[in-house]
Amino acid sequence: MNPYPGEIWLADLGLTARLRPVLVVSRYDPDPPRNLIIYIPLTTQYRESQYEVALPRLRFLNQQSYVNVQGLGSIEKIRFERRLGKLSDYVMAEIKNTIRFVLDLETDSTKTN
Repeated sequence: MNPYPGEIWLADLGLTARLRPVLVVSRYDPDPPRNLIIYIPLTTQYRESQYEVALPRLRFLNQQSYVNVQGLGSIEKIRFERRLGKLSDYVMAEIKNTIRFVLDLETDSTKTN
């Protein structure tokens, strides 16, 4: 079992023994120095925030869902239980832009020398 970027998995986040859907955002590394996966939790509560990205309606999720980029975290790979599906490249590009915003990272077009 190897979670890949852009995949949505059910993971044990240690919250009241409940599995939660998460989006894998860490780069794929077949030999990482630590067995951690960086993820973003999904939520069904939309707060109309710049820190959230609305997902298209996905057949493998029961409800309209949002990626809560402010909840970025990492957990051990062993806590990933089951792969649900994968997001399109278009949606992942939107999420990556939101990650840049949330972490205040420059893009190539905004770099100044």
